[in-house]
Amino acid sequence: MHLVILFISLLFSGVPIGWRTDLQQAEVEAKKYHKLILLNFSGSDWCGPCIKLEKDIFENQAFQTYADQHLVLVNADFPRLKKNQLDPKQKALNEKLAEEYNKAGAFPLTLLLDADGKVIMKWEGIPAKTASNFISLLQTNSK
Repeated sequence: MHLVILFISLLFSGVPIGWRTDLQQAEVEAKKYHKLILLNFSGSDWCGPCIKLEKDIFENQAFQTYADQHLVLVNADFPRLKKNQLDPKQKALNEKLAEEYNKAGAFPLTLLLDADGKVIMKWEGIPAKTASNFISLLQTNSK
């Protein structure tokens, strides 16, 4: 019963399953498994393009399969509604990421990083119309 509750809570949490919220931990994992990092800046409860990106690309099974094998996913969310506010520690982590990677405050903003946090590619807005197009972009820029 506890596993069912955990699974349901993960499904309906603000961050899709498989996404991390700490870039430093993601860097460790990326180095260990020889993966790249996909960092996404989102406004989960106010940014229409962010919600569309999540539904059309990040929740797509083909993307999830690709990401599982090649990426460590990190989401820096900036919700506006009071009921969706992050704990102060997470909010501070996200603000620190924005200072380094998203000074202009673009939403959505998606970056492909190497395991040391160096930007390989950057997409402002929705990077592709379909998940398969986005996977192709990632594959092209991963080489």
